[in-house]
Amino acid sequence: MKKTVDGLSLFIEGNSKNRTIVFIHGFPFNHSAWQAQIEMFSADYYCIAYDIRGLGDSVVGDGQFTMESFVDDLSTIIDKMSLDKPILCAHSMGGYISLRALQRMQERFLAVILLDTVSGADNNEGKLKRAAAIKKINSEGLTPFVKDFITLCYGELYKREHLEDFQKRIDLSASYNPLGVKGCLLAMLSRNDTTQYLSSITIPSLLICGEEDALTPPSAMKEMSQEMKNSEFVLIKNSAHMSAIENPVDVNSAIKSFLEKV
Repeated sequence: MKKTVDGLSLFIEGNSKNRTIVFIHGFPFNHSAWQAQIEMFSADYYCIAYDIRGLGDSVVGDGQFTMESFVDDLSTIIDKMSLDKPILCAHSMGGYISLRALQRMQERFLAVILLDTVSGADNNEGKLKRAAAIKKINSEGLTPFVKDFITLCYGELYKREHLEDFQKRIDLSASYNPLGVKGCLLAMLSRNDTTQYLSSITIPSLLICGEEDALTPPSAMKEMSQEMKNSEFVLIKNSAHMSAIENPVDVNSAIKSFLEKV
């Protein structure tokens, strides 16, 4: 079922009487990145995946996004959907949103699952890369940037064995409004660092990382897990930054085991 909340496109599967999992995708993707997880868990959980503002089917508006406004969107979804302590499941940029949401309102969530993300803000080199990406989109259009960036997200094995799906991901992201994509880059560039807050996260936490992830490396996520009081870390083989897509069997197994404990 598709539903619109404050301009955000929500895609809902499962029984609303069950515990809710809110899925937040990464950049520059959409809700469909969670297809394998929703298929697995919608029988026992109320699964809500939404397109982050500016991406997918959600509104773009003026394209002037911040991480704070993305957290505001998440809060609006929880309020308007009357969600009682949902479980957050977030990837990459979705992880940035989730970590800041926990910093602002941890008491509203039962648990958190973070995939291929980091708590640190962009350093100067990272900020310059985001700025260069915006410049590239302005001068060359969205497609060249999307192709280059998404190519970095996937491991060589997946790209070789799932070439058609890989190309579809590029084509889908290239169809988005460039204003929304640039707005997300600005939000990531200007986000705050949540590393110092990690030790204050007390809800059950699962951190998952692809063993070949070069964008948010396993070593960084393992350090995050060590800072969090009630946390476990799982390394996913045969995957890079897109572990939930590249190796959904192992990712779903890790999530299932975690949820049974929660």
